[in-house]
Amino acid sequence: MPRTVLAWPLIGTIRLYQWVFRPVLGPNCRFVPSCSDYALEALRRHGAVRGAILAGWRILRCNPWNIGGYDPVPSEERPRAPCCSSHR
Repeated sequence: MPRTVLAWPLIGTIRLYQWVFRPVLGPNCRFVPSCSDYALEALRRHGAVRGAILAGWRILRCNPWNIGGYDPVPSEERPRAPCCSSHR
């Protein structure tokens, strides 16, 4: 289930692409999971804004000059800076 209602139209657009164009274009993505599967997971995990940014960055990297490979969606946890008081 997407985190925000704003993600729903984006997810619908990606699913439409997967049903209509992916069978015609075939498996051309350099990454695993494919860019559209990555975008769906990013939108579901991170919401519309951060998910769209992650998906856009992934699509920009899917080009002939990139080797590709396994590239999962980052986890929801973000690293936190250590507390300043612990560095005495």
